[in-house]
Amino acid sequence: MTDGAVLETARVLVAADKFKGSLTAVQVAERVTAGLRRVVPDLRVETLPVADGGDGTVAAAVAAGFERREVRVTGPLGTPVTAAYAVRDGVAVVEMAEASGLQHLPAGVFAALTATTYGSGELLLAALDAGARTIVFGVGGSATTDGGAGMLAALGAVFLDASGEPVGPGGGALAQLASADFSGLDARFEGVELVLASDVDNPLTGPKGAPAVYGPQKGASPEDVAILDAALAHYAKVLEATLGAKAAEAALAPGAGAAGGIGYGALVALDATFRPGIEVMLDVLGFAPALAGATLVITGEGSLDEQTLHGKAPAGVAAAARAAGIEVVAVCGRLALQPKQLGDAGIRRAYALTALEPDPAKCMANAGPLLERVAQTIAEDFLR
Repeated sequence: MTDGAVLETARVLVAADKFKGSLTAVQVAERVTAGLRRVVPDLRVETLPVADGGDGTVAAAVAAGFERREVRVTGPLGTPVTAAYAVRDGVAVVEMAEASGLQHLPAGVFAALTATTYGSGELLLAALDAGARTIVFGVGGSATTDGGAGMLAALGAVFLDASGEPVGPGGGALAQLASADFSGLDARFEGVELVLASDVDNPLTGPKGAPAVYGPQKGASPEDVAILDAALAHYAKVLEATLGAKAAEAALAPGAGAAGGIGYGALVALDATFRPGIEVMLDVLGFAPALAGATLVITGEGSLDEQTLHGKAPAGVAAAARAAGIEVVAVCGRLALQPKQLGDAGIRRAYALTALEPDPAKCMANAGPLLERVAQTIAEDFLR
């Protein structure tokens, strides 16, 4: 954009995810807006913080006008935690990490074999109690690998060992599972649309399954991974005996391995529909009407890398904007993609904070001011 007439019609949409560990998505939008307006004081800017179903999803919904609600639930270690969900007009956004996420573990403490998703089930119950008819269930950032058994137990399912006692919490205990009974599941789910929103398409078990791929991030040793993989495979066999062939099919379905297999529990017992998280969230947040009339879209996240290209928020934003013929640039903490990869994803140019401050620790500590400087450069490059 080079002349005043064009500049007067400029309207920028800032639709970025969080910079994990340094800035929330809301803070990213605020800093980018501030930087742009240092160069173009009267610039029209609309902000729509986004998320892909992982941590930060509820915050993005609240920023888009949903009502934030809090409830006490069972954390991954079995102790009470406060978890939030968001609701508006019969639609609830539930983030499993709010109840069962890694953020609820003390620093350096993991519970790969015993962490439970029970609190995620309690969070879903809270959404039902709030009158939700559609629940967007964002799954990611979990501390758990229990196949969603804890969640289903909170919703009324019963999992017993050979002696008729309830199996213990966590994925490791599923090796002792002898029978499963779903007759007590909360009947309200029959009238609710449950959308499983995730950016991963892993199956439940195997080399690309939940324990093998994500277990190490949750403190699982190689031995733990083997135990969990066998336990989840056994769990699926027991559910197949109870529910029939659909249980075996669900174990192989994309998204079954999401968040330590909670995707499997939602698919097999709650009739959830799997959709890429960013697609769901763009719909829920109202991205299409926000995009209408924009002349430039700024997206981003903490690290633009190979993972970004596989269903992360910036890729989803860029694809939607490109389909509408609108130019997209990205901001990030670090950039690990080549120009061609960015172009193929629909991103014209990416601006990294590390270009201004190469030291990672300093970069994260000063992410806000650095992002404002980056936004100034974007305004100079694209809006003057």
